[in-house]
Amino acid sequence: MPTPDELYDEGIKLKDDGKLDAAVAKLEEALSQDERFALAHSALAVTCTKMGLHDRAIQHAERVVELEPRDPFSYMSLSVTYQRAGKIPEAESAMAMAQRMQMGG
Repeated sequence: MPTPDELYDEGIKLKDDGKLDAAVAKLEEALSQDERFALAHSALAVTCTKMGLHDRAIQHAERVVELEPRDPFSYMSLSVTYQRAGKIPEAESAMAMAQRMQMGG
């Protein structure tokens, strides 16, 4: 049985090859083994955004922030996900949080 890391790697390769549905399936399989796997949630946010599944992408990006609340990149990624979904006030709020964190505040 592949590990979550191996499934993640397979999912990323599928995403890079443009096989988005298959990538989502692999990444979700990784999460079925480890729901706290932030990288898989992050990759799903990106992949779902590419597929136009914005609500789903936002759910995964928000989960990354829950799992990695001290990482400014989590908030930057959430901001991009919100922006691509047309949620500009939310995007600006997430980016402001990332900037505050980077400045030590």
